[in-house]
Amino acid sequence: MKKSQLPSKQCKVCGLPFTWRKKWEKVWHDVKYCSNRCRMQRKVKHG
Repeated sequence: MKKSQLPSKQCKVCGLPFTWRKKWEKVWHDVKYCSNRCRMQRKVKHG
């Protein structure tokens, strides 16, 4: 599969689009953030 055909989502914190990664294969439906940095930013902003 070409990289352009991979599914993508928009990060809940920074709003940037990010694409599917092999390490997210089994949990893609739960992935909300593009990186650990954004995941930690969410915790800082929302308590």
